[in-house]
Amino acid sequence: MNLTNFGWNNNWQDQYDMYQIASPNKNVTIGRVLLEHKHSYRVITEFGEWLATPSGHFQYNAQMRRDFPAVGDWVVLEQLPGEEKGIIHSILPRTSLFSRKVAGFTVEEQIIAVNVDHVFLTMSLNKDFNLRRLERYLIAAYDSGANPIIVLTKKDLCDDVSSYLSQVETICFGVPVYTVSSFTGEGIDELHQLLADGKTAALLGSSGVGKSSLTNALCGQDVMAVQIIREDDDKGRHTTTHRELFQLPHGGLLIDTPGMREFQLWNNTDSLDSSFSDIESLATQCRFRDCEHKKEPGCAVLAAIEKGTLEQERYDNYFKLKRELAYIERKTNAQAQAAERNKWKQVTKQTRNKSGKKR
Repeated sequence: MNLTNFGWNNNWQDQYDMYQIASPNKNVTIGRVLLEHKHSYRVITEFGEWLATPSGHFQYNAQMRRDFPAVGDWVVLEQLPGEEKGIIHSILPRTSLFSRKVAGFTVEEQIIAVNVDHVFLTMSLNKDFNLRRLERYLIAAYDSGANPIIVLTKKDLCDDVSSYLSQVETICFGVPVYTVSSFTGEGIDELHQLLADGKTAALLGSSGVGKSSLTNALCGQDVMAVQIIREDDDKGRHTTTHRELFQLPHGGLLIDTPGMREFQLWNNTDSLDSSFSDIESLATQCRFRDCEHKKEPGCAVLAAIEKGTLEQERYDNYFKLKRELAYIERKTNAQAQAAERNKWKQVTKQTRNKSGKKR
């Protein structure tokens, strides 16, 4: 199996060489995670596909979700004798990581995709079109380390594409926008070109935007089931139930992900300014440096709303996301401190047990 077809290149080889220098082991090889299921992974290696699990030492040292492998990871693993199974010993340093807060009230990170060059942020040209949701996607994409690409689907069902494009352009400064139809094939070749030379993309969006149809169109065959959306609100059910990496026939790779009705940000404070650069730019023109853009005189942000050059909904969403990220930051800092205390309690306990055995 030629791993260059799955994105292996000289940069990854350098990382692997550095690992071998630090932890020399002739019995290990390299592989990329294709599929994940409850800490069990389907990994492609030069010897074929193996079912792999993390070693006990690996799991013992893992402190949080991002310490475990995810779809798209390059892992160092060892084959079990006589079996198509492996034990994962390490993860090569990631080039990008896209994540969100898990749905619900639990404050925990959910890894969506790693080691991707592009993030295809998909939204359909119908009633499910939502600029506020797209703003959330852009913040997470900026923070991931991958290049955000906006993909507007179902072009064949839309009579006025230009109006949707003009709306998107008000929030995605400098981000490429593509309109596609999985039914007619329009725009699919342009996406293929982005994935030339072994590039990897992650396909993200809510249920019903046509991600599974787009995956099939890019793969050139029906690899994903497709469901009909509801006619009353143009929304669909979850078709994809897991993350999986696909090899595309024209080169490149694609990670399809489950649809997300709810997308809560995860500790993306630094990227908020990038996504709302228009508001941040206006803020520099305010009369007072500590202006909170609420009732202060000489506020350039409020003046832009009055003039109609800044939408009230975008302004409201900016502060909503700011409060949401501040809450996540407070909770994660508290969790990190608790985890560190528990870690040292465990170390102290083990040290005492060893001292007691020696006596």
